[in-house]
Amino acid sequence: MRKSARTILAALAALAIVLAFGSCAHPFEQFAETPLKITFIETTDIHGSIFPYNFITGKPMDTSMAQVATLVAQKRAEGGEVVLMDDGDVLQGQPTVYYYNFEKTAVPHIWGEVLNYLQYDVATIGNHDIEAGHAVYDKLAKEVKAPMICANINKEGTDEPYFPPYAIVTRQGVKIAVIGMIEPKITEQLPKAFWEGMEVLDMVEAAKRWVPIILEKEKPDLLVGLFHAGVDYTYGGQTKATPKNESASQLIVEQVAGFDVVFVGHDHAGWEGMGYNPETKTKDVEVKDPSGKIVPIYGALSGAQNVAVVDVTMTWDKAAKAWKKEIAGSLVPMKGVAADEAFLAKFEPAKAELMAWVERPIGKMVGSINSDEAMFGDSAFVDLINRIQLELCADPTMGLKPAQISIAAPLDQYAYLPTMQDGTIKVRDMFSLYKYENFMYTMDLTGEQIVKFMEFNYGNQFNTMTGPQDQLIAFVKDKDGKPVYNARYNNYDTVTRPYNYDAVAGIKYTVDVSKPAGSRITVISMADGSPFELGKTYSVAINSYRGSGGGGHLTKGVGLPAEKLQKLELVTSSTTKDLRFYMLKWFEKQSGPITVTRDDNWKVIPEDWAAAGKANSYPLMYPPKK
Repeated sequence: MRKSARTILAALAALAIVLAFGSCAHPFEQFAETPLKITFIETTDIHGSIFPYNFITGKPMDTSMAQVATLVAQKRAEGGEVVLMDDGDVLQGQPTVYYYNFEKTAVPHIWGEVLNYLQYDVATIGNHDIEAGHAVYDKLAKEVKAPMICANINKEGTDEPYFPPYAIVTRQGVKIAVIGMIEPKITEQLPKAFWEGMEVLDMVEAAKRWVPIILEKEKPDLLVGLFHAGVDYTYGGQTKATPKNESASQLIVEQVAGFDVVFVGHDHAGWEGMGYNPETKTKDVEVKDPSGKIVPIYGALSGAQNVAVVDVTMTWDKAAKAWKKEIAGSLVPMKGVAADEAFLAKFEPAKAELMAWVERPIGKMVGSINSDEAMFGDSAFVDLINRIQLELCADPTMGLKPAQISIAAPLDQYAYLPTMQDGTIKVRDMFSLYKYENFMYTMDLTGEQIVKFMEFNYGNQFNTMTGPQDQLIAFVKDKDGKPVYNARYNNYDTVTRPYNYDAVAGIKYTVDVSKPAGSRITVISMADGSPFELGKTYSVAINSYRGSGGGGHLTKGVGLPAEKLQKLELVTSSTTKDLRFYMLKWFEKQSGPITVTRDDNWKVIPEDWAAAGKANSYPLMYPPKK
C-alpha cells in the first residue's frame, strides 16, 4: 500500500513538473509583441583622431572620438540596447598615438583608456595597429577591458589563435557572437619583426573554420562580422580566387553562411548596407550568403568622419520558435556634432602634455616644400627624405652600412612643411614629412635589379603618352576609357597609390613616358658622374615597407620571392627605431636654417610632353575643394 502511494505521489509530482514546464513561456516570448532593438555602433580607422584637434597641422578638426562620445551617450540615453565596436587601425596617424606607442610607454596607452572610458564591448585589430609592433599592441590588448579579437591570426606553427577569435556579447538574454578578422596582406606590407610569432591566414578560410564552431558551440541569436578589410575584392588586381585577398569581406559573406550583418574597415570607402559590383564598379549590390539570405555590409569612413549606426530589430516568432530580424542602418556624420564635454575633461591633461611635445621646435627651414611636385617628377620634398636617409647611412654612430643609392616616396599626397610661417620646424612637422612608421633598411641590389625596380615604379606612376594631349599620370579608367572619379577623396583614382611613387637618389636618370611601361628608364651615371653598372651590387637605403615587398616593387618588379624579403636575406643593416625618430634627430643636429632644393638628378622626357601632361593631370590629382 505504501509503495503504491509513493508511486502515485511520484507520478503526480512528475506530472506537475511537466505541466509547469509546458505552461512556461519561452524566455524570448516577451519580444513577440514588443520587439528587441539592438543598436550597433562601429568606429573604424580612427588613426589617432582622439581629440578634435590636428596635432600635425596645429588646427582644429571637425571630427574625432570626442564627437563619437556624444553620439554614444545619446544612443545610450535613449534607453535602447547599444553594442559599441571598434574595427581597428588607430595606432597610426596622429602624434597622439605615436606618443603613447613610442615615447610615453610606461603608462596605459591612451587608446586603451578611450575604449575603457566609453565602455566598448569588442574591438579588432588593423594592419596599422600591427605596424606599431608587438610591444605596443600586445600591451594594449592587456589594457583594454573589451576583448580584442581576430580569427585569422594564429600563433606561428599552431592552430591556436593569437587573439581570441570571437567574443560573446549579451543583451537581455540575446546572445550576440562577434567574429573579428584582419586583412592578411600584412605579411607582405610589414617587416616580419612586427608579426613575428604569427601566422596570418586567408580570411575566407578562417571564416569557414570558425563560423561552424561558433554556431555549434555558442548557438548565438546574432552573428556579426567585424572585419578590418575592404569590400572590393578586385582591389589591386585581385580576384575571388586570390589567396589571402586583402579585401575579402564580401567574399566571406558570399561563401560562408550564418552572418546577420557585417562591419568593415581598412578601405576607408564608406559602406552603407550594400556591397561592391565589380561589373559597374559601384556600391549598389545586395550581398547574399550561400543560402540566399541578404547580409548587409556597413563600414565607416576614416578619422571619425562618420560612424556606422545599425539597428537590428528582433521579433520572436512564437509559432516558429525563431527570430525575425530587420536590419537598417546608416553612416552618421560626425561633422557638426558637439564634442562631449565630459570626454574632453577626462583627457585634457593628456592633450596638454601632447601639445607641449608636438610644439617643441627642432630646427628651421628656409622656404617651404610640399608633396605636390613629387606626383609629377623630381621634387625637393622627396629629395629631402633621400638626403636624410643617405646621411643617416653615412653616420658611423648609426651602425648602418653606407649606401650609394636611396629610394623614397611621398607618403602623403597633401603633405607640406613647415607649418609655421617663420620657418620653424616643430616635432609635428615630422608627421607631415613622413606619415607612416617605417624602419630604414640597407639592402644589396644589383644595378639590373634597381632598373627593374624603377621600371615597375614608373610604369605604374606614369601613363604611356602619345603626345602632349595625354595624361602624365596613370589613372584608373572605366570601360569608356575615362578616368574614374573618387567622391570620397575628391580626386581621380590612380593605378597605384601615390605612396608608391618612388624616386631614386644617388644616380642620374631619365624616364621616357613616350615608351611603354618596362622600357622607360635610362640611367646616365651615378650622381658623382662615375659609371652605373648593371652587374654591380649597390647598397640601397630603403624603408621597411618597400624592403619587405610592399607595393610590389621588389616582388612583381624585380622578381624577388616574398619569403626571401620577409626573412630579410637581402637586408644588410637596419635602424632600431622608426625613420621619423631619426628625422627628428637629424633636424636637431643641423647648425642653422636648412635650405631644401630639388637636386635635379632625374627628369621625365620628352620634357614638353611631360609639362603638358602634368598640366592635364594636376586638376585630376588636386581638384578644387567642393
